[in-house]
Amino acid sequence: MWGVGKVTAGKLHARGIVTVAQVAELPEEMLVSLVGKAAGHQLHALAHGRDARRVRTGVRRRSIGGQRALGRRGPKTPEALDATLVALVDRIGRRLRTARRVCRTIILRLRFDDFSRATRSQTLGAPTADTRPILAAARELLAGAMPTIEREGVTLLGLSLTNLEDAEAVQLALPLDETKASRLDAAVDDVRDRFGGASITRGVLVGRDPGIAMPHLPD
Repeated sequence: MWGVGKVTAGKLHARGIVTVAQVAELPEEMLVSLVGKAAGHQLHALAHGRDARRVRTGVRRRSIGGQRALGRRGPKTPEALDATLVALVDRIGRRLRTARRVCRTIILRLRFDDFSRATRSQTLGAPTADTRPILAAARELLAGAMPTIEREGVTLLGLSLTNLEDAEAVQLALPLDETKASRLDAAVDDVRDRFGGASITRGVLVGRDPGIAMPHLPD
């Protein structure tokens, strides 16, 4: 839940509270006594779907991303983490292209067993919406983080595409025709639009749990 850091999570876990549903069942006064006045009021409101912040309209997203909670007992082998990464790139890359945008920077987000977090990023030489360079950068970031993952454990893997631009505003490199990778992405996107997201998948994901596809506001 937004606003729950390592210290707050520790206080809640000490009382056996590990889910949002459990937070929602607590009286507001008890939450205040557990985590403090400001945090207690905020968590109680969020757990019941209330947020006092004004909704901003007409502003495009600065990033497009997704994440996958792995849990403490989920598979953590390099192969399993790579498959999770591929699924994330597939999902958010499709959203990027649907929004007719391109990205320059890929950010890998990690949460470890002790609830600490880390991010790693890589900026590409040119903006793109193609799966191949985005996945290559994401895999490089994950490989660099593997020593820490093996030492600390990992419970969440996330990926964000930032430094977004409108695809039409980006000057194309010569030659001006689309690359094979772009045409392949367009063909795969078209099949999924017609027959559903599960109608075509990458070989590395066959037989694996793709995770829950969450609805998103327009990008």
